[in-house]
Amino acid sequence: MNSLSLCNFSVPRARFLALFLTGAGLLLLLGTASVQAQETKPNILFIAIDDLNDWVGPLGGHPLAKTPAMDKLAARGVTFTNAHCQAPLCNPSRTSLMTGLRPGTTGIYGLKPWFREVEALKDIVSLPQYLEKHGYRTYTAGKIFHGGYGRGKNDHEWNEIGPPASVGARPKEKLVQTPAEHKLVDWGVFPHKDEEKGDWTVASWGVEQIEKGPQQPFFLSVGFFLPHVPCYATQKWFDLYPDNDSIRPEVLPDDRADTPRFSWYLHWKLPEPRLKFLKEADQWNNLVRSYLACISFVDSQVGRVMDALENSSYQDNTIVVLWSDHGWHLGEKEITGKNTLWDCSTRVPLIFAGPGIVKGEDCVQPAELLDIYPTLLELAGLPPNEVLQGHSLVPQLKDPATEREWPAITTHNHDNHGVRTVRWRFIQYADGTEELYDMEADPNEFKNLAGDPAYLDTLKELRQWLPESNVPPAPNSAARVLTYDKATGETIWEGEEIKPTDPIPEL
Repeated sequence: MNSLSLCNFSVPRARFLALFLTGAGLLLLLGTASVQAQETKPNILFIAIDDLNDWVGPLGGHPLAKTPAMDKLAARGVTFTNAHCQAPLCNPSRTSLMTGLRPGTTGIYGLKPWFREVEALKDIVSLPQYLEKHGYRTYTAGKIFHGGYGRGKNDHEWNEIGPPASVGARPKEKLVQTPAEHKLVDWGVFPHKDEEKGDWTVASWGVEQIEKGPQQPFFLSVGFFLPHVPCYATQKWFDLYPDNDSIRPEVLPDDRADTPRFSWYLHWKLPEPRLKFLKEADQWNNLVRSYLACISFVDSQVGRVMDALENSSYQDNTIVVLWSDHGWHLGEKEITGKNTLWDCSTRVPLIFAGPGIVKGEDCVQPAELLDIYPTLLELAGLPPNEVLQGHSLVPQLKDPATEREWPAITTHNHDNHGVRTVRWRFIQYADGTEELYDMEADPNEFKNLAGDPAYLDTLKELRQWLPESNVPPAPNSAARVLTYDKATGETIWEGEEIKPTDPIPEL
């Protein structure tokens, strides 16, 4: 039989030709697979958590917080340790994230209206709509837009809609009698099962979609309700945390003495109680423990969804982004809840993981929830949506040390803004009063430097970042809406005037 010399081996001609043809076929197949891989868009798993502040392992906001699922996700990707919401309230924050527009552009500042009900906003292309236009199948369960917004048959936001967000099991009566007696403002432990909670149902639906094989490419969003009040968790999660003063956040007595009176107007009368009530009712430890317990429970639900992804064929081609809509005070600045422009209200978890993203890195550059929309488009290889006001985080996902030109800007109601850089927190209220904090020297924001002449240049530089667009509240705005008339000085909170001599509620 004829043979050919191939390096130091003697190979029969027929066998050589077979090997050559097989190799060529493999090269052709590999080349085709490579082209197909380039053409295949990555899937997206979009995980939202309501009212979650920085009390998670990757952010280190509370030394006792136990969040193994989020820790594991952070190890797979990039954690933005200086990420901030566009508004410290559910509806405006989520509207901004999902439309890519700032609150000062849309006029959505309160819990109402749904932006599709506003004539000037009804045709905005939301993130899921944009992805659908470019070949994605979109799925949702739980809370992504605020409340039930976007889930109606005529909303056309999603292809597939799963169970809504819900509290799930509740005690027969409220566990804590708070001053406002709002049905949602409650916390504590009572006999029930994890499987009876709304977030368990949402996680189960997400797991089910992954296991049965969603149409690809998919955009699968799961929105968890906890640790939003009522903070109910089962006993095993409470047992993770001690019932003593060691769990309390650090607070400064009379911390608001150097803050403008206008800072109180942003949360003038709310269901969430003041620190004064928590102390007098001996409920501070209970609330903090309840909040931490709920964080650990919802982390376990994140873990269930992530485990399903890890055990599927989709993990290597799925981008995961986890975020919260805003933070939450638990006694800091003498309040509980959100509705402020300090870090407790604005700083949020933001983690990206998946193809093209470095692993186990932190980025200290300021980031905004507004940046999620353009970032996902770039990661998916889609054309940019030119109307978006955020900026892609892809440079930081490739190299977290890459500096960003822009600070993070948070707006709460008309013309109240917070500007956050790596070092500074600057706040300007609608009446022109200001606050300034050196976050490197004073991470708790205890000392307002705005009145110190030594910082005039810093203030001047930071003022340049205040949004130029500050439209008034959209028609039919309601629920936690504050307005200020610069000409008359009239301040209106939910339809009622606040006078300069009015006592601060609940103090």
